[in-house]
Amino acid sequence: MTVVDRQTADGITTVTLDRPEALNAFNNAVFDELCDAFLSAATDDQCKVLVLTGAGRAFSAGADLKAKGIDSTPRHGLAGLLEAIIDFRKPFVVAANGLGVGIGCTILGLADVAFAAESARFRCPFSSLGITAEASSTYTFPRLLGHQRASWILLSAEWVSSVEAKDAGLVNEVFPDEGFLDAAMDKARVLAALPKESLIQTKDLIVGPQREAMKAAVRSENAALDRMSGGPANQEAIAAFKKKRTADFSNL
Repeated sequence: MTVVDRQTADGITTVTLDRPEALNAFNNAVFDELCDAFLSAATDDQCKVLVLTGAGRAFSAGADLKAKGIDSTPRHGLAGLLEAIIDFRKPFVVAANGLGVGIGCTILGLADVAFAAESARFRCPFSSLGITAEASSTYTFPRLLGHQRASWILLSAEWVSSVEAKDAGLVNEVFPDEGFLDAAMDKARVLAALPKESLIQTKDLIVGPQREAMKAAVRSENAALDRMSGGPANQEAIAAFKKKRTADFSNL
């Protein structure tokens, strides 16, 4: 059973996170299949643009906390996925059809263009989970949003509405929920109608000088995540999540 669907037509590879029953939360299968989708699209002559969206009412609820300790061993994992996205030379478009939490939010910083449904909202819950930010967001968010806005979103774990995300520069446009994906795909078609090599070369000029810095941020973030995961604050957060109570960080 696949958890990531991909279809290519008219120059557009549409990749859909397909775990609607889990709000498209990322387990190792999602990391691996999504990484495979980027690697495949990178060498697919029929693909000019990759569009990432979610099935059902969510874009992605972030890491699947229920899979912790019982998940399969990943082939690519988070690190492999992020490297594949950063190295992806064709336009990468996010169509956030609903809530985006954790990597469902930070992946916006890796997109070349992001669109959000009106009802979409976003959250970086890392501090509330006793861990640190990921997906190069400690590099991409300050560049996109400015230092103070980026710091607040990454530190506070507060929700950000689609309109607030647009005003901050995290998404480019907000479309009504009804017909959202059609509107986002219309934008992707604008890009797909253009010469592929022009798209690739222009993206390289924009992103190329930043790629090593983005990868360095990923390495630093992953090292911090390794240090924090399983620590007292993280254990308290996971216990609170499983028991559906508010975490108590008063002594942490």
